[in-house]
Amino acid sequence: METSFLPTARPLPAFQTLAAAAPRCPRPLRRSTIRAAISRGRKEDTVAAVREQLEGCYLLAGIRYEGLTVKQFQGIRDALPESCHLLVAKNTLVGKAIEGTPWEALKPCMKGMNAWLFVHTEEVPAALKPYRAFQKEERVEDTNDFIGAVFEGKYYQPADFKALETMPTRAEVYSKLLGALNGPATGLVTTLQAPAREVVAVLSAYVRKLEEEAGAGAA
Repeated sequence: METSFLPTARPLPAFQTLAAAAPRCPRPLRRSTIRAAISRGRKEDTVAAVREQLEGCYLLAGIRYEGLTVKQFQGIRDALPESCHLLVAKNTLVGKAIEGTPWEALKPCMKGMNAWLFVHTEEVPAALKPYRAFQKEERVEDTNDFIGAVFEGKYYQPADFKALETMPTRAEVYSKLLGALNGPATGLVTTLQAPAREVVAVLSAYVRKLEEEAGAGAA
């Protein structure tokens, strides 16, 4: 008798191999995330720009900017000497840039919308004069005045700006001290009562003058 073999069912595997899953696409960044990154980058750039301007800066002054048009602001920039730079930046960013430096004395006036004037020359009166002329021409003396400044580590309130605007020029200081050196002793004592920065600068110039005269005599 022939034995017939019926097909038997195959056992199921312990696990079934699935088709390889398709690679996941990274989720697109949200617009809010992109805007935050751009904003953070711009803030860092502004802080870096302020710190760069502080290099070799003699005076930093704040100007009330609110209400001025872009055309007016550009006109101020064009009138400034090349040794000056005018920058519009938020108080918080400027405050971060000057933190821990002598310029930090300017923090009390960081309110409202301000522009910042960086003066890279000892000729402070000449640097401030163009903005004073603009104020008079546009009749904005009361609404867009200086809000404060720092010079040689000292904070100047708006009422103190006359002292900055009437400082003698380098040539005037040189002439005054050289005249005193050639005149009576009382004149020299009066001159030496000027700020130490001016005295040192003029004495250096006088020493160079003497060296040049000595060199010319030896020749």
